[in-house]
Amino acid sequence: MTSSSGETPKHVLILGSGVFGLSTALALASRPHFSSSRITIVDQFNPHESNSTEPNPSASSIDTSRIIRADYASAPYARLALAAQELWRDVSDEGWGGQGRYHQNGLLLTTDAGQEDYVRRSLDNVRYLTAEGQTEEVFGEEDVDRLMGNHGISSGTWGYLNRGSGWADAEAAMKWAISRVNRNRVEVRKESVHRLLLSEDGTSVVGAQLGDDSKISADLTVLAGGAWSASLIDLRGRVKATGQILGYLTISKEEREKFQKLPTLLNMSRGLFLMPPSGGYLKVARHAFGYENPQRLAGVLGCDEELEVSVPDTDLAVPAEGQNAIRQFLRQLFPPQSDLHGIADRPFAKTRVCWYTDTPTGDFLVDFHPEYGRSLLVATGGSGHGFKFLPVLGEKVVDRLEGCLEDDLASLWKWTEPRSRDDPWQTEDGSRGGIRGMLLEDERMKTM
Repeated sequence: MTSSSGETPKHVLILGSGVFGLSTALALASRPHFSSSRITIVDQFNPHESNSTEPNPSASSIDTSRIIRADYASAPYARLALAAQELWRDVSDEGWGGQGRYHQNGLLLTTDAGQEDYVRRSLDNVRYLTAEGQTEEVFGEEDVDRLMGNHGISSGTWGYLNRGSGWADAEAAMKWAISRVNRNRVEVRKESVHRLLLSEDGTSVVGAQLGDDSKISADLTVLAGGAWSASLIDLRGRVKATGQILGYLTISKEEREKFQKLPTLLNMSRGLFLMPPSGGYLKVARHAFGYENPQRLAGVLGCDEELEVSVPDTDLAVPAEGQNAIRQFLRQLFPPQSDLHGIADRPFAKTRVCWYTDTPTGDFLVDFHPEYGRSLLVATGGSGHGFKFLPVLGEKVVDRLEGCLEDDLASLWKWTEPRSRDDPWQTEDGSRGGIRGMLLEDERMKTM
């Protein structure tokens, strides 16, 4: 039913331990159809801890916080996010939101004049799917400031508050998911992946060669490598890695108390958002078109010669362009009359470039690779919004394996013809802000 021969696979190999990989492993382990299947996850995890399966600190979901929202202009994503949110709201010790992993503080989405389309469609979907009174429209700066605690905060000309949205401690949730995987008959192997292996006739993927030159065979391989996926198979025109900026500022105990109960603030026109404090830091980030890092790679499945793809460059501080964008956003957010005005000029405690796995439309890619039958399922393309679906995404991936994924999701996530490989593209889902076409190396050189 799910392997290239049509039978239940004896061994399922999952490449990647991010949101797609962990969630898929948990779903497979719980499905009767795969009760006799061996399940293995391979990832380098934290390369600084030789005997540990701690998450890789370079992975996009290893962070202090991620927004948990059902605020989507696309109805299928809004419905799926609501299903995930119900599980996040389980704050028992064994629930997804337990032990402080989830906080429901609300989300304030704002937009600048003339750029309201995405936010209006999101509001329509949330109002249709949730209880009356969960949302409140915002008209101008006075409403924004009132909902943000009357601190003189300014952002956008229109928007709405969704009291049902919240945020999760992303790193804690990923560690908890790994602990669940370790308890659920899933073999976890700590190693990098060098390349995929083909059958003698070249029609099926039969496993992977690992970074230590060992080989691991499988009847079904699930490629869930996140921003590294395009370094293993040719995904040009379909998937690419883009670097997004995160900045963290140390705040005082009094400032933490001011921010703690305020909603997350996301200005959709500028792509910048302000998270509630976590771990003593106030976090500001940008959901944008991002930086690209094109590199020449050889040995990529589906390409006989070197190809140029954008891949992550990890452990980087944010370039000057990004740091300036964060400071400008904070100055706009906290104008001189605000009692929080001084935060904008405070030194960063740390900055980070986080790597999205972008697709042209912002839709996930969850489908069989057409050239390799049912031996290779590609599950990637989180496009900066995959984390919130961690409790439910794997169930949908396994639904695709079993041929029962809902039609609307199957249509959104299917393997499609790529954009022209010579035609630059960015994610055009209506949610991005910032400058298009920035190259990481150019911005780094400007910083020196």
